[in-house]
Amino acid sequence: MLQFALLPPLAARSAPLDSGTAPVPHSSPHLPLLRLSAWRTALNTLSADFQIIFERDPAARNWLEVLCCYPGLHALVLHRLAHWLHRHQLPLLPRLLSHLTRFLTGIDIHPGATIGKGVFIDHGMGVVIGETAVVGDYTLIYQGVTLGGTGKETGKRHPTLGSHVVVGAGAKVLGNIQIGDGARIGAGSIVLRNVPAGCTAVGVPGRNICRSSASECPLDHNTLPDAEATVIRLLLDRIEQLEQDLQTLKQHAYAWSQDDV
Repeated sequence: MLQFALLPPLAARSAPLDSGTAPVPHSSPHLPLLRLSAWRTALNTLSADFQIIFERDPAARNWLEVLCCYPGLHALVLHRLAHWLHRHQLPLLPRLLSHLTRFLTGIDIHPGATIGKGVFIDHGMGVVIGETAVVGDYTLIYQGVTLGGTGKETGKRHPTLGSHVVVGAGAKVLGNIQIGDGARIGAGSIVLRNVPAGCTAVGVPGRNICRSSASECPLDHNTLPDAEATVIRLLLDRIEQLEQDLQTLKQHAYAWSQDDV
């Protein structure tokens, strides 16, 4: 009798994984279909997380090695479970699972963060993703990346990344800002402003340079522009030009003085 009394509330808490929809009542005739759809979505997402590693990492040799030795994959699998529990408002357990994930992988993802499919966290040590962060599909994140806030504000306080974004090692993307589809964040950059789609942000603080090549080769970091080096080069060229102009004026002044004598 107790078992049948518990069935409706348990079923009412069921919802598709990462669907963002309200829980479906137990009396709904579409409940089996929704459950099947949720399982299919979850399996497709996990499959995309697994397959993208072979596309993005040349060191990935076989499926067993990837399954056992890639902390980024482990962190994503555990996070998706923690996120599902978080969405169903279970107390404590999602944070405990997140804490265990951090202990095992060195990757700290809050259960409230929303992460799309096909995301690859390469190496992953030191990656921090905040509670209200949103990571789009097929995003590439390197070690030491922080998707964090800028203070103690409430509500949406972490960045939103579009699809096919590349975030270089050690980059910090802070605040409720938008990173457009196909954007790239250079290694070591600190980004505090929006980055348009297809643009590259480099430097401290990050400067936007609209030059997109992430879709062609997301791992090709040597093509990232160096905004600071470009500015310094322009200043040096200007100083050199001014010195040449000054020498020319000195020569003309000397020639005029000789003519007067």
